[in-house]
Amino acid sequence: MYVLIAGGGKVGANVTRTLLRQGHEVTIVEQRSDRFRVLEEEFDYRVQRGDATELHVLERAGIGRPPDLLLAVTGDDEDNIVICEIAQKRYFVPKVIARVNDPRNQAHFDLLGVAPTVCATSSIMALIEHEVPESDIIRLLQLREDELEIVEVPIGADSPSSGKRVEQLKMPEGTRLISVAREGRSEIATGSTKLEPGDRVLAILQPGCEDELRKVLLKR
Repeated sequence: MYVLIAGGGKVGANVTRTLLRQGHEVTIVEQRSDRFRVLEEEFDYRVQRGDATELHVLERAGIGRPPDLLLAVTGDDEDNIVICEIAQKRYFVPKVIARVNDPRNQAHFDLLGVAPTVCATSSIMALIEHEVPESDIIRLLQLREDELEIVEVPIGADSPSSGKRVEQLKMPEGTRLISVAREGRSEIATGSTKLEPGDRVLAILQPGCEDELRKVLLKR
């Protein structure tokens, strides 16, 4: 597999090392001269210097082949969007992955159809929410291309769903229970599955259905 990486910071360099160990072909593009020299000492000819938002730099790096995968992992969200847009619409790169530095910019990536994206801040916040018992609905995964998300819901003793079977719940349209975790073990949620206090339920739902799901599972 040939991978073109835009951005030679810690993320880009670490991904390059990993891919090379796995036997893949990699070219990494870095704009800063000091960083380029460091990368060149380690990766030799696999490093190209330049601004990856410029066509001639991307072409020199081999985007015209095209690569099987392009990673835009610079520290600038606008650059990452532009790089992915160029790769997809001008060079028909089949797969791109973009880094989102500021989660407030995620909407711009979504609007332009740049996906999938990786945001360290959002991932850390999801882990924090998972470890905070006071949280009600915890977002675990967003499937943006399918307009779905997977959430975790803790069932308390005062939850209206506690003591009920799944088939007794009036689940809102656009939602479905996936599994139930209890005492360290998980099982697929079926109609006969009975929810108990302390359960952690996984659900898949369409965006905007959280409030309705909360009413069914959490609020009396």
